[in-house]
Amino acid sequence: MSIDRESGDFRRYNIPMLRLISLLLLSISFGGWATAQQQSTPGPNQEPPRSERNKEAGESSSRDSRIDLSPPKDDAKNHPYSGAAVSDAEAEISPDVQEFHPWDPHKALKDIEVGDFYFKRKNYRAALDRYQEALVWKPNDAIANFRIAQCLEKLNQPQEARNHYEEYLKILPHGPLSAEAQKGLEKLKGAVDKNQASGKVLPKQ
Repeated sequence: MSIDRESGDFRRYNIPMLRLISLLLLSISFGGWATAQQQSTPGPNQEPPRSERNKEAGESSSRDSRIDLSPPKDDAKNHPYSGAAVSDAEAEISPDVQEFHPWDPHKALKDIEVGDFYFKRKNYRAALDRYQEALVWKPNDAIANFRIAQCLEKLNQPQEARNHYEEYLKILPHGPLSAEAQKGLEKLKGAVDKNQASGKVLPKQ
């Protein structure tokens, strides 16, 4: 095609040229956008971005950041009697408080099974030890309390036996052994009253 130099008519060529330029600009801008997206998305081995505040503070944004539990400056001077208050509180703690044991019903069940083994062989002292250990692992176990009451009854300790029968009935007032526990209580009530009236103290075996 020839150009009409005299008239300077480029109109025939302007439309395809404009399309080409717009396509070129569009492809450049799309390429830049795709590159920016690729850079902002972390790869599999790339550390995720942290906030600017965390970068400046040099802190991790994770929850397991350590908390400073040290007392504030001049705390001892401002509160001179706080140490004595802590000592008094520790002194008031009951000596009956025992070391914490994790709750483990499986160990409690095993202790009860071993206790039943000894109880059937009339080794009431060994059975009692295992039932008491079951209460360490599961403090409110109804069966362990009932079995302890039976052992204590056999070992001629009626008051302690009554306590554990009552404990069973508190835990399971309508349990499968509640009738037997009630009978045991009535039977032991007479023995306790008789011993208290006579002033006789039964020896612990």
